[in-house]
Amino acid sequence: MALTVHSGPTPRLPDDAPPARPRGRFTALLVLLACAAPVLLSYFTYYVWRPNARNNYAELIQPTRSMPADLGLHDLQGRPVKSADLAGQWLLVVVADGQCDKRCEDHLFEQRQLREMAGRERGRIDRVWLVTDDAPLREPIARAMAEGDSPTLMLRVPREALARWLAPAAGQALDDHLYLVDPMGEWMMRAPAALEPKRFFKDLDRLLRASAFWDRPGREH
Repeated sequence: MALTVHSGPTPRLPDDAPPARPRGRFTALLVLLACAAPVLLSYFTYYVWRPNARNNYAELIQPTRSMPADLGLHDLQGRPVKSADLAGQWLLVVVADGQCDKRCEDHLFEQRQLREMAGRERGRIDRVWLVTDDAPLREPIARAMAEGDSPTLMLRVPREALARWLAPAAGQALDDHLYLVDPMGEWMMRAPAALEPKRFFKDLDRLLRASAFWDRPGREH
């Protein structure tokens, strides 16, 4: 008996079958998404995430306002300071004239208290006093603000120029609030005039946590 062995049929796609999609395109897309993820998350943190009325205390400024390059900042010795030099840190900002009344004293104390409440994250926060006139600073206040391992940055600024950037709530004065500026120089939060530091700190702490993956203490320059 003779046996004949035949080979099996050769696999063949129909003539009208669609071509297989290249795997390289899918791999490139995954790589692109992985590279863009930190930037996308950062944008989400700042421009999409919004604390609602049940869990935020301060007012979130939307859209944020960039610090003007021509703000006209000067140090207490009259030397010009570039607005860009303030970038790279979270800024807790007090606005007041040089005589610093009781409201100003309270804000400066609350400003210091809030930074200390941040604990090991306080190195990411700078205290700033924007002085809106040319009057000499009261000596006891100026001396107290210059003490410690992180002195308050005291800068003079024309009130008219400042009012083109920061703004009070309806019925309030510019000096009535603490203002929060992010490390990119964007004014993004305003504390209520009748400040409750513990409640405001919850908002500040939430922002510090949300930005911890890209923000580091100290300015690069």
